[in-house]
Amino acid sequence: MSQSETAEWYYVGHYGQLGPLTLENMVELASDGVIERETYVWNPKMPDWDMAANVSELFSHFTQPQSPPPTPGQRAATPPTFNPADPSTLRDLSPYQPAARPMTPYGGSQWMLGPINAPKSDKNRLTAALLNVIPGFGRFYLGHVAIGILQIMTSFCGIGVIWSWIDGVYILAGGVKTDGYGRELPD
Repeated sequence: MSQSETAEWYYVGHYGQLGPLTLENMVELASDGVIERETYVWNPKMPDWDMAANVSELFSHFTQPQSPPPTPGQRAATPPTFNPADPSTLRDLSPYQPAARPMTPYGGSQWMLGPINAPKSDKNRLTAALLNVIPGFGRFYLGHVAIGILQIMTSFCGIGVIWSWIDGVYILAGGVKTDGYGRELPD
């Protein structure tokens, strides 16, 4: 495997840290507009995360024009200070910025996200529980669409109604930790 085929690149996307990827993958994502100039990227040869526009390997592969520089007085964005080789650099990020966290092996070939610093959901646990009196509505509210559909479909034989009520109590008791988008439900 050549140096350019080594999967050692990471970027912070809409759903958190993604990678490891090869340089070819990164170039393709940059060319397709998935990785933008302002997207933070990292590989082991870099001292810290940096915007993709500042990385020589990716600079020439962006399709959209470069955005204008910030006007005086605007605060410049700070890159996430996380190095996957050093977990002590993990810090909380704003709720509008995906959490950069390491990927850890889980069950062989699967990978799972490391320590969760998920943003808080705008959904309310009590509202979801009360809506679940009508089968599936609470789950739709939380964004768990598949469970909501199953509750509605099974309500015609009565099972879904009982399931939905029990599920409402389960939601209210804190059994459901996240909404359908992976955001942590507030207590």
